[in-house]
Amino acid sequence: MNETPIPLLLGILFFLIALSAFFSGAETGMMSINRYRLKNNARKGNAAAKRVEDLLKKPDRLISVILIGNNFVNIFASSIATIIAMRLWGDAAIALASGVLTILVLVFGEITPKTFAARHPERISYASSIILKPLLFVFYPLVWLINSICIGLLKTLGVYSRKRDLDSLNTEELRTVVHEATGLIPSKHQDMLLSILDLEKITVDDIMVPRNDIMGIDIEDDIEDIIAQLNASQHTRLLVYKKDINDIIGIFHMRNISRFFREKEFNKAVMMQYVQEAYFVPAGIALNDQLINFQHAKRRLGVVVDEYGDVLGLVTLEDILEEIVGEFTSDAASNNKDIHPQDDGSYLINGTATIRDINRALNWTLPVDGPKTLNGLIIEQLEFIPEYNLCMNLFGYKVETVHINDNLIKTARVAA
Repeated sequence: MNETPIPLLLGILFFLIALSAFFSGAETGMMSINRYRLKNNARKGNAAAKRVEDLLKKPDRLISVILIGNNFVNIFASSIATIIAMRLWGDAAIALASGVLTILVLVFGEITPKTFAARHPERISYASSIILKPLLFVFYPLVWLINSICIGLLKTLGVYSRKRDLDSLNTEELRTVVHEATGLIPSKHQDMLLSILDLEKITVDDIMVPRNDIMGIDIEDDIEDIIAQLNASQHTRLLVYKKDINDIIGIFHMRNISRFFREKEFNKAVMMQYVQEAYFVPAGIALNDQLINFQHAKRRLGVVVDEYGDVLGLVTLEDILEEIVGEFTSDAASNNKDIHPQDDGSYLINGTATIRDINRALNWTLPVDGPKTLNGLIIEQLEFIPEYNLCMNLFGYKVETVHINDNLIKTARVAA
């Protein structure tokens, strides 16, 4: 080196700094690349993406070969800088050379390339993989030796684990990804994706039609009353029971009504030929599970029962779909039979209206982790059943009971 021309040594030094920039940028680019976009591009046949994906399957080996290369060029550069300083200014310039080289490496070999790679990880990782893959093959024995030593040390310290779950996301992390996709995903689609993630937190109890609101046919009624009820029904499926709703016979589908009316005579025996077996759903089951159960059973309506077999309500496939896509009507408040807008901006709400329906229709934030109905929420806050109408503040909403009957708040006036 003593006889090597200074210009050549300077050229070697700048080349080594460039190599340091390459290794630094490659490390940041490889570690910063979007793994899911990378997998998608690899599945589409992108050769560079496949190459990067192969390298990232063993990140310990990839990091090892990058660090080996980076440390080698930095140490070599330090040696070259020391020789240049000694030949130009003598031994006293060694410290100065070290300081200048540190600044050069930091600016041009570390910070600048890493910042650029962090902003353009795909471009850097795709390009650098062309060099890194053969380098890994060439230096594999050295990489294997260093990794074996490091793993041995980690095992000795008790901190080594073979389990790697870098690419998997839990529900909350996936929710964050969807939230951060604003601008990339239409807001309506974003809301639907978030609603799907929420299905596991919501049970059939939260969305079912309560027992008191179930429209069914008592087979013990006169046939004339049953026919009148069929003609007036706005539902596609009606529950058929005997005297008590807990004694369920089955489900009558309104698509069969025309065939029933074409029969020579209308009687209960003929009607029973069109009654299908009821499908029962246990209370407390999550909506994501029930959606799959509906699909497997090829059903659209289920009778929700408690642990004793008593009927609690009805849940339909449409109810679950509305949790995902929202109300099918354009104005949920004006079309909800339990919510009646008033001229003063308040709402007359039936006590049996569910909190989830109220929140969805009016974009309110009443708590849903307790009682399911407005009546239950008011009574829980009061801690007694009111005998006379009263006013109260309910989680920031002004509530005035309007009609109380049979220990039940039938109607309340609520204002935000």
